[in-house]
Amino acid sequence: MNLVFFDIECASVYKTSAKICAFGYVACDENFNITEKEDILINPKGAFHLTDSKGEHGLVLPYKYADFKKYPDFRAAYPKIKALLEDKNNIVAGHATYNDVNYLNLETRRFSLPSFNFEFSDTQLLYMTMTGGYSRQYGLEYIAKDLGIDFTPHRAADDAYATMRIAEAMCRANGCDFTGLERLFCLTRGKIENYGITKPVTAGFYEYSESQRAAKEERSRARRDFYIYLSRKKRRHEGKLKGLVFNFSRCIEDDLALSEPLLDKIYAAGGTYTQKLNRCNIYVSPVGDESTRTRSAALREGLKMITLEEFEEMLNE
Repeated sequence: MNLVFFDIECASVYKTSAKICAFGYVACDENFNITEKEDILINPKGAFHLTDSKGEHGLVLPYKYADFKKYPDFRAAYPKIKALLEDKNNIVAGHATYNDVNYLNLETRRFSLPSFNFEFSDTQLLYMTMTGGYSRQYGLEYIAKDLGIDFTPHRAADDAYATMRIAEAMCRANGCDFTGLERLFCLTRGKIENYGITKPVTAGFYEYSESQRAAKEERSRARRDFYIYLSRKKRRHEGKLKGLVFNFSRCIEDDLALSEPLLDKIYAAGGTYTQKLNRCNIYVSPVGDESTRTRSAALREGLKMITLEEFEEMLNE
């Protein structure tokens, strides 16, 4: 079996379109001896609108944009790309490969071409599984730097080359070939067929995703129960907390064993509680809390912020 690592650059990416301007790939044998490396430049038939993964900061590709007009559009490159990726003797892989496969899918739809049909692996997913770092999406530059690999970012063929070297470094670290690496981390390859795409997954990432899903459901239940408990509270007309409107950080609200007794004390002392940050005059959060709500509270002029310990002292005075 041979290995094919590929990367795609686009002139623009939107939800329903991705105008490909470069398809880069590196083909090698199982020992990572390179047999072919190429940058296929493509006329995107559209303007360049380059942003990062969040759709914010402009990216600069290491090409002369005017040169792309000299090349044919995706339809001319399609047969070669399709033959390369669908060759049964090739194991296809990339970095965050689902994104690039989706770009191919969008372009086939744009030009009314038959769907691609191949399986694909993902070095980003393998790296996340190897390191146990599931909480973020690691960029190609980050992984390359971590594994001591130099490359020129955003030139498609060079990104594909860096992806190959990352795969090689992980194989070397684990004493196996690429298919052995996939087996080691229980990777199920992704697939594109009939314009439908399934993502690759490892056993470790699946377990992490399930635990995150369960935690999210638990938070949703806690917030629902907190709201129900709050809706039943009635404020006393007098008390030392009269006129004070409180709001807690999310982590306090979600801990019902902590938050519900605190609500009881607030209302017993004449205070009230709101779940709207802009309606409170006292905000309570634990020391070191850097949640989105707490950061927003810090920006509100005139809002008094106190720690959980200070709040309990207030209640016990």
